[in-house]
Parts: sequence; structure tokens; C-alpha cells
Amino acid sequence: MHLLEEIESDYGTINIFQSRSTGAVIYELGGCNQSFADSNGTSLAPYIHAIFGLLSQAKSRNILVIGGGGGTLATMLVRARCKATIVDVNPASFALARRYFALPESVICHTADGKSFLHSDTNVYDAIVLDAFHGNRIPSHLQSPRFFELVREHLTPGGAVFANVHVKHDFDGFADGIAKNMRTAWTDVRVLDAEGVCGRNAIVMAGRVSHLRAPQLLISPKTNATTIDDDLAHLNFRAWKASRWDFGG
Repeated sequence: MHLLEEIESDYGTINIFQSRSTGAVIYELGGCNQSFADSNGTSLAPYIHAIFGLLSQAKSRNILVIGGGGGTLATMLVRARCKATIVDVNPASFALARRYFALPESVICHTADGKSFLHSDTNVYDAIVLDAFHGNRIPSHLQSPRFFELVREHLTPGGAVFANVHVKHDFDGFADGIAKNMRTAWTDVRVLDAEGVCGRNAIVMAGRVSHLRAPQLLISPKTNATTIDDDLAHLNFRAWKASRWDFGG
């Protein structure tokens, strides 16, 4: 990997790296990987493909993504002829996403905190994706019961919310805590997880999600497709554990 650009932002140092052999690009913020894509902007992160597959099954056409980074999910959604809107607190992310990650001009970009944006936004969406992190944790105000009630107000009647959650290990109850808070706004709450894997991403979802199946790879990137396919095969729905929500202790 070689460094393409380094930017000092209000939210930490952003580094953009590129692989000399494959052309793959990484968006790193404060030492944490925020986006990983091939040279066409297709994500190389399995959890992005998992969310994309779930959105496809849900037939979501108008999607709000809270948390931008390199904008890879929005790029893939637009290529699937969906309407995508990104909200990110860091204005630098949008310029970098367009410069290095092929973010289409048609993606609507708002510089704002996700919760503040929803308070002022009058639109409704088929799906809202929460992929906002401070380090490896979702900011507290974007995981509260009140926040998810606000999200519900901005969903169409058949809409759903999908949250990317970093899980340290099987004893980390953070994903279950997110599910518990979603349960205040929806009766149908599910967790898609790869139990037994340390340092993994789980998808917590609510709304009209009872019919969804474990997703498969729908858009193959130029590299790492087999690895992503294997990672997706390890994902399974599990019951969320109401008695074990230590929020990542």
C-alpha cells in the first residue's frame, strides 16, 4: 500500500492508501479503516455487501446512509438504480469519496450529524443505514431508543433500518444492546452475525425484516470476491440476547 493523500480534519487524520498490485483503495480515519474498495469503487468489505444484499431483498429504492467514509454502499446502490443520500459530519469525506472511490455525482451529500439531520429532514426513506463510527463504536446519541424512534418517523410503512455494529467477540453484547434499543420502536428486530469470529461486523436490523434471508454476493468486485463470498456464507440470523447487553465490555 502507498499513501495517496493525507488530510487533517476536525475529526482526525484521514489517510487514503492504494494497493500497487490491485489498485484497491482504503479510507482510514484516525487509524481505523472506514472504507475499502476496488478501483471501480465497489466495496471490498463483506458487511457492505451484506447490507447491499439485504436492501436488495427488501426492494429498497430510496436509501439514506448515515456515515459516509468512501461512500461505497451509496456507489453500489446508484449502480443498482437506487436513490442514495449520505449524511456525514466530516465534509472532507465527500470530496475524497468522489476523488478516490468513484462516488457518483447523483449521490446526495449532506454535511451534518445524523440525528440533527433527521430532526430537520422532511423526507421519508425505504431504508436507513447506520454506519457511523467514532473509532470502532457508534456514537451514543446514534444508538439511543429516542434516535431509533426518530429513524422510524422517517421510514415508509414497509421500511427498515440496518445498523453496522462492530463486535469484538462472542461475549461482546454491543449488538444486542443496539437490538434492545431498536425494540422500543419496532417489534421485528433481527441480528445477522458470524458467531465465533473475533473483530467482526454484525448487522442489526428492524422494521419489515422478518422475510429477509442471509445475503449473498450480488456485485463481484475486481479482487477478493471469493473471500467476500466466504465471509458472507458465515453470516446467520440469531436471536438477540436481551439479558446480555453490556455494550462491548
